Amino acid sequence: MDFAHIPGPALSVLPPLAMGLAAVLALSGRLTVAASWRGFQALCGVALTAAGLGLLAGPSLLQGLPGLQPTVLGLVLALLVQGLGTVIASFSTRYLEGEAGQRRYAAALGGVLAAVHLLLMADHWLVLIAAWAAVGAALQSLLCFYPDRPFALLAAHKKRIADRAADGLLLLAAGLTWHEVGSGSLSALWAHVAQQGLSLSLQVAAAALVLAVVLRTALLPVHGWLTQVMEAPTPVSALLHAGVVNLGGFVLIRFAPLLDAAAPARWLLLGFGLATAVLAGLVMLTRISIKVRLAWSTVAQMGFMLVECAVGLYTLAALHLIGHSLYKAHAFLSASGVVRDTRRQALHAPAVPTSLSLLLAPVLAVCAVLVVLAAVGGPAWPLWWSALLGLAWAPMLWLPATPAAVGARARALLWGLLMIGGLALAARLMHALPLGLQDAPQALAGAVAVLGMALLYLALATLQWRPQALARARRWSYAGFYVDEVYTRLALRLWPARWTPEARRHAQAGRLSAPVA
Repeated sequence: MDFAHIPGPALSVLPPLAMGLAAVLALSGRLTVAASWRGFQALCGVALTAAGLGLLAGPSLLQGLPGLQPTVLGLVLALLVQGLGTVIASFSTRYLEGEAGQRRYAAALGGVLAAVHLLLMADHWLVLIAAWAAVGAALQSLLCFYPDRPFALLAAHKKRIADRAADGLLLLAAGLTWHEVGSGSLSALWAHVAQQGLSLSLQVAAAALVLAVVLRTALLPVHGWLTQVMEAPTPVSALLHAGVVNLGGFVLIRFAPLLDAAAPARWLLLGFGLATAVLAGLVMLTRISIKVRLAWSTVAQMGFMLVECAVGLYTLAALHLIGHSLYKAHAFLSASGVVRDTRRQALHAPAVPTSLSLLLAPVLAVCAVLVVLAAVGGPAWPLWWSALLGLAWAPMLWLPATPAAVGARARALLWGLLMIGGLALAARLMHALPLGLQDAPQALAGAVAVLGMALLYLALATLQWRPQALARARRWSYAGFYVDEVYTRLALRLWPARWTPEARRHAQAGRLSAPVA
């Protein structure tokens, strides 16, 4: 295909059109399964090339279609998501070889990617809501790929409830802003906020938007479904954790002009983000299963990303979003290698770190961040920025309590410091990129965020320092403090699930007592 003569607006919609066509061809039944996958991968290549050319062209050359407004960050994420989708499609052809339902799977995968592309360009409430709803609908089919696995169906049912509630909140926010501004255009909303500030109805709309993002991003208390989709195919987990669940972070960055003027909504976001990061961080420490630990890690990372948005650090949130996508895609697609590495490490070293490293890690981490920032130069950061990052990265400096030689411990410490230094350098360089992002740091909210992260670190260090003395606390932590159990019972009471015949047979065989769907 000759991309050189494609007009800019047409180039912007080529990725979603290509993936939509891939979904249609997968369901057509005119090709064999192998030929369908080859066609799917070819269309992935078209979409990936178009996404790359769109980023090179820049958003100014891609404008012109109503309801769509490409941004630099959106184009970067479109290229990232399409790249991950192309890799996941290639992985899926081998992973699902011989499985029934591959056409349905490929169609749903194409639908997810097409809808994500539209969401990343949305400049109208209707486009945003429709695209996000389409992502959820297509993802439901992927989560329920194995209809005989009741726990996967239960997770999908709980996600469906959260999605419908989020859709209602988004419609409420859209209606309030449309009535106030006189248009459903997001660009018109930014201009209205800049000129006239926020009325009470726009404050309510901002709070509704925050709650919708909380529901879509699997934050506390609706986080359970994200940790319980492990029975879905591994490529689905990679797609979900790397390119779908973190869309809430992009939406918040996109709505930064509204959030900056809506203090109550920011505090609401900060509360949910901190609570989620603390709970998931504690649970992750007690889990053994690699995929489950990765899932809880995603919940914690989503909480921390939303904390960054709540305190106005949108550039860091964008870096977090991109880095998390790349890491989680690699982690899930290479989960077997992670299992081998983890078992090998467990044979050579206990998990308990030394008391000295637990005590000094946050101090050394903050100092490492400050040294890198001073060496690189540039505008000075508030101290609480460095403290927030240092507390988040401090566990990299935990040293295992083994009779290892001094040189081995020194190498481990040096490696941890290099990792923190590299992340701090990436954070500084991210601010130099022309992403069109404008940070709006909130000092008071930042201080609260630092306090929350300090309490989380203290709890993590205490559990590591005295694991036997705190056995009861570890049991509660392992159970997620039973938050999801309460939500599950309430969700099934308000929206009862229905058994599929296959799930009913497996549930009876496993003596499950809760209905699922």
